[in-house]
Amino acid sequence: MDDIRKYLTVRQVAKKLGFTEEWVRDLIARKEIKAVRIGYWKIKPKDLDEFVKSRRNV
Repeated sequence: MDDIRKYLTVRQVAKKLGFTEEWVRDLIARKEIKAVRIGYWKIKPKDLDEFVKSRRNV
């Protein structure tokens, strides 16, 4: 089992990507970023990396 303390909050992800928190929540709702809801949305750093990689134009 992963250590939940290492997961990122919506606010942290928004800050890293330069998005609004609302936009990150929309991405979660559209299942573009994997997230788990434990009180509030949490994102694994690995899943954030996969999201960014999926957006590359190589």
